[in-house]
Parts: sequence; C-alpha cells; structure tokens
Amino acid sequence: MNLNFFTSRTLTFYMMRMFLVRSAAVLAALVIVLMALDLLGESGDILAWPGNGDHELWVYTTLRVPQIIQRFLPFAALLGTLITLVTLNQNSEIISMKAAGVSAHQILAPLVLASIGVAALSFAFNERVVARSTATLTAWQNANYGPIPVDRGIVANVWVRDGDDLVHANSASGRGAATRLDGVSIYDRDGGTLLAIIKGARAIQISGGWRVSDVTRFDVKRGVTEKLPYFDFAKGVTPDRFTLASVDPNAKSLPALRDAIADLNAAGRPTGTLEANMWHKISGPLSAVLMPLLAGVAAFGLARSGRLFVRAVIGMALGFAYFVADNFALAMGNLGAYPPMLAAWAPFLLFLLIGETVLIRTEE
Repeated sequence: MNLNFFTSRTLTFYMMRMFLVRSAAVLAALVIVLMALDLLGESGDILAWPGNGDHELWVYTTLRVPQIIQRFLPFAALLGTLITLVTLNQNSEIISMKAAGVSAHQILAPLVLASIGVAALSFAFNERVVARSTATLTAWQNANYGPIPVDRGIVANVWVRDGDDLVHANSASGRGAATRLDGVSIYDRDGGTLLAIIKGARAIQISGGWRVSDVTRFDVKRGVTEKLPYFDFAKGVTPDRFTLASVDPNAKSLPALRDAIADLNAAGRPTGTLEANMWHKISGPLSAVLMPLLAGVAAFGLARSGRLFVRAVIGMALGFAYFVADNFALAMGNLGAYPPMLAAWAPFLLFLLIGETVLIRTEE
C-alpha cells in the first residue's frame, strides 16, 4: 500500500491547478452576477441623495464586492471541487489513478492542500479588507449614502442599570478617568417602585462613583422638586459601561474584536454572541478545507455504477447541508442557545466526520 500523502509532484500540481482555476472562475462568475443584482436593488437609494452619481455607484461596488467574496468563496470552492472531480472522472483519469494504486485520500490530497491555501488567503482577506469595507459601508448606509459623519468617539443615548436604579445619559465621551456624561437622568427605584428622578447637566467620575452637577431632584411620592449643587450615584460602575457602544463583529478584525470582548467582559456585559462570531472568523475560512472531502463522492464509483450526475448531486447536497448547519449553529449562538465554541466549531467537526466516513465506507 502506498502510504505517501502525495503520489507525485506532477500529479499534485496538475490537480491543484485545475481546482484553483475552476474555483476562481466560479467565484468571478458569482461575484459579477450577484453584484449586478445587488446594485440594481441599491442604486435607487444611492442616487436618491442629492449629488450622488456614477462615482458613488462605483464606490458602493468596491465596498460591497469584498463582502460577496467573503460569503461565497466557500461555495466557489465547493463548485470548483465538483467541476474538477467530474472532469477527471469523465476523462477516466480517476480510474487510471486508482489502477496505479493511488487511494481516494491521495487523490483528494492535492485539493485539500490547495484549499488550505485558499482558507489562509480568505482569512487574511477578511481581516485586512472585508472588516474595513464593512465598517465603511455600514457607516455610509447609516448616513443614507450621504456624507459620512466624523466619528469623534461620542456614544449617544446610553442606558446603564445600577442595581434597581436606571441611569440615562444623552451622550458619553472620553475614555477611562476622562469619561464625561452629558444630559444625565437618574431614576431612583426601590423594588421596582420609582422614588425620585434626578436630572443634571454633566457628570464626571469621583472616587468610587460618579458626581452630577447642577441637579434637579423630583420626589415622586411628595411631588416636590428641589435644587441640589451635586448628586453622587452609580458607585462601582466603570466608565466602559457608558462608553462601549454596540459592537459589529463583521466590521472588526479578530484582534479588535477580541479587545472589544475583553472590554465588555470587564464592564459586565454579555459577550456570548461576539465570542461565537470571533471563533467563526477562524472556522468560516476553514470551511474551504471541507469542500474537497464533501464533494469527493463525485470522483469515485463511476466504473461500477455509471451514475456520475447522481454522485455530483450528492456531493453538492453535502456541501450545501454544511452551509445550512453552519448558519443555523451561528444563529443559535447569537441567541445564546449554543455556547460560542459549539456554535462556531460543531458544524465543521461534524461534517469533517461525515465526509471522512462517506469516503472510507465507499472507497477505502
């Protein structure tokens, strides 16, 4: 039995080139078609802003194409694998390899090696390009495709709970000890019963808590309003609980997302959804490695059954079943039903075992 992972250098490069060329062609076709359809739906909103024209349409295209590539690269790897294996099977090249003593795993080894390279490039592309384009496009869409406002690090409309009390600030700016709250309202409650409403113009940190100045206090029970020079509140509440806005995991690179999760953990906020998306930034690109294994059923069995089309459909079904399971698990992770690690990695490991089992039982 030939125990070498790769049979020969010539065969390895031949199959890798076939896989990469066909996957790139499929990806290019998908990007062109999907980008055209997306642009048809968004062009009306883009051109609705006064002064927008062809330049803005091209800007939108450059920002949207990386997102399409990120989402459909695993699909392209699946279809590229199927086309490669079906072509080899139709030309009886698979039969020749097996007649020479090459095992099914050795036939798929060049495709797996190429897909590992694709996964590495996909990860780097997502980190360096997709995260930035997503952040820019989101900000542009929030501005209705008009001028993007400058981000000055100010968080608006902040709510924080301190025991039974609720604290609202119109805006929070700064970081750490320099954090400042403007337009502060404190709802003093006891067991769900509102006792008083304290409002002030500005709040800063003091030792162990916060102090709001120029205070008006309304006593709900007595119906009396009084003026106070200052009022201390929210002892033990850290500044990050006011300054950390909602985090979009798709618009952050892996290190930036990890830092945001650490800040949220320190502030006592839930991070399960972000942790699931953080791990999926690694498991997502690795899905390209699964595609040769799941589509491998299309490469074998032609000499015995003659049902090449059926085998190709089975390979495609396995690949699409993985994408369905992956999206479902990530959705469950976002809802908190699955632990973050399980949501990100369970579909990958499950279909790795399924693909290996199908390959061994049918061909090895």
